[in-house]
Amino acid sequence: MTSLILLAGLAGGACAAPAATTVAPTQTVAEADAKLAEVARERAEAERKYAAQEAVCYDKFFVNNCLDKAKEERRLRLSALRSVEVEANHFKRKHAVEERDRDLEERARKDAEDAAKQAANPPKPRANPADKPAPRPLKTTPAQRQAEHAARLRERDAQRASEAGERAKKVERFEEKQRESQQRQEEIARKKAERAAKQAKRAEEAAAKAAADAEKARQKAQAR
Repeated sequence: MTSLILLAGLAGGACAAPAATTVAPTQTVAEADAKLAEVARERAEAERKYAAQEAVCYDKFFVNNCLDKAKEERRLRLSALRSVEVEANHFKRKHAVEERDRDLEERARKDAEDAAKQAANPPKPRANPADKPAPRPLKTTPAQRQAEHAARLRERDAQRASEAGERAKKVERFEEKQRESQQRQEEIARKKAERAAKQAKRAEEAAAKAAADAEKARQKAQAR
């Protein structure tokens, strides 16, 4: 970068005479960012070099003279870097202001165009439902009212008849379920009685057989 290349002359020696720092004008934001990044690197390098020179100076006989030269070289280098940094930051601020001004001008232009379009074509007023006249109620004759009343009565009687028929069906279904349940209970009781009778008969037959067997055994024992 041209503005930073001019700094190379400052690094040639601590005794170099100060020269005017020429900073090339920045053209773009990207160029300004690149300059600032280079300034940061150059500043770090200047500090590193000064630290190294300072360490060398303490080994020399004329320590103060050596340190003064190192400090002067560092000052000149940082001053040149500062000039580049100031110019790059100034460009970025100026560019941001110009961008903002352009955006404001563009927004004002669009607002003016929209206002002109609305003035040329105003929107149609919306109809208010409250402004509409209320519909007039239809007039009915006594005969019509009597017919409507009779129709309502017939509809009510039909509804009641339908509900009564539905209730009768529900009662009939309930009674049928009751009869079926009673029949099932009677069938279960009958089967239980039959099983009990069979068990009693088998027990009676078993007892009779056991008594007969015992009698035969007794008779055999007497015959001996």
